[in-house]
Amino acid sequence: MKIQHKFASKTLLALAAALALSATVQAAQVKLPAELPAFGQDKPIPVPKIAKKTLANGLEVWVVPRNGLPRVDYVLGVRGAGYGADSATQSGLAGMLANVLNEGTAKRDSRAIAEAAQGLGGEIGAGAGNDGITVFANAVASNAPAMLQLLAEVARTPAYPDREVALAKANALQSLKASEANPGYRAERAMGFVVFGDHAYARIRATADSINATTPELLRAEHARRFRPERSLLVVTGRVNAEQLFKQIEAAFGDWKATGEAPAAVPHTQANAAVQRLLLERPGSVQSTVRLGRPGNDAGAADQVPLRLASTILGGGFSSRVNLNLREEKGYTYGASAGARSYRDGGAIIGGADVRNEVTGAALKEFFSEYKRLGTDLVGADEMAMNKRYVAGGYLISTQLQGAVARTLANNWLIGLPSEFLGNYVPMIQKVTAEQVRDTARKYFDPATQSIVVVGDKAAVSEQLKEFGEFTVQGK
Repeated sequence: MKIQHKFASKTLLALAAALALSATVQAAQVKLPAELPAFGQDKPIPVPKIAKKTLANGLEVWVVPRNGLPRVDYVLGVRGAGYGADSATQSGLAGMLANVLNEGTAKRDSRAIAEAAQGLGGEIGAGAGNDGITVFANAVASNAPAMLQLLAEVARTPAYPDREVALAKANALQSLKASEANPGYRAERAMGFVVFGDHAYARIRATADSINATTPELLRAEHARRFRPERSLLVVTGRVNAEQLFKQIEAAFGDWKATGEAPAAVPHTQANAAVQRLLLERPGSVQSTVRLGRPGNDAGAADQVPLRLASTILGGGFSSRVNLNLREEKGYTYGASAGARSYRDGGAIIGGADVRNEVTGAALKEFFSEYKRLGTDLVGADEMAMNKRYVAGGYLISTQLQGAVARTLANNWLIGLPSEFLGNYVPMIQKVTAEQVRDTARKYFDPATQSIVVVGDKAAVSEQLKEFGEFTVQGK
């Protein structure tokens, strides 16, 4: 058997080599036309026809009927329930609140919930973001009413059982230990405080103290406080009849009432931040994790669309400027990125890469060089066209499935964007001019406003960092 296996392996290798050689020869012989046809016009996403209704308790409902797959997707967005609502002593609480939401209700335990969802041909879960918590579910169309009932049960009456909370806390503590060993995690955490200061957006990562302080009673109280119908939107997509569905939603959510004092509105983040230089020690590290950052702007800002295109050109994909420079031309890293992160009440401009120790300073120079160039010179017509196609194409592909449409509509609502943004985004990207990209880049990517965080070996990199200012050295 061993001899036969060895022979077969050699035969396969020989065949693979022959095929590779054949492909190379054929590629060398193929001559492309002198003039390839031009790209076709990008097709915008049709603005979805949304049937809208607001229940008496304030819950907004958007229904997008689609006649494709026999499936229905639900996304319940709860605004103001995310990390932005966490206090200074509750870092990361929103994540725990969402993760344990479907681990038990007043009627069922976690296993019964999971088996019920599977029996309906779907799934149910929840996740937290800066501006809210989303509860999502899906099922085959024939089981859509039953899944709607399960969604309402999980979203409205989670039990946060002692055993499930204890398990979630143990897992969170282990995950935190693992994350602490990751230089990227440390760099992102530090940059969050540099950019947002003491704003809640900086506290999205749990600490050991905040995890240990979490109790089932706290989670139940926070759920009562944060989950409120007048701050929620239910989006439904799929093979449904809107009028029939409205009646089912009224039956499932119509008597939902908020209890407890509502969380205060999340304040807007700072527009500017003092420039900082931080070196987080990682003795013996053979590479540096670098981050550049400053405050950005909220998702609904007037210059948000030009900023998104500028971010793509600068650091949003493989063909972006910082990646081509630092990876392809200089060979400093496996990948570099830069761009905007936008939320309901503020945003951040973050760039970074993992680079070899000996090129840490050189990599920062190249980042700043590209930042300055984008804010000074007009982007050429070909590069503008390529990046517009990239943004439009990626967006069109990512929003093809009905579940993605529901998620996008709900997430846009959470961060303050109207439902029309889904269909208008691509046309707006196509209208952005080179002058807008330059001016937006000059505003947000000015090297003089960028803070730097480096996680690495102090002895190996500190000399290279001197030309960028005085770095405060921290153990964590």
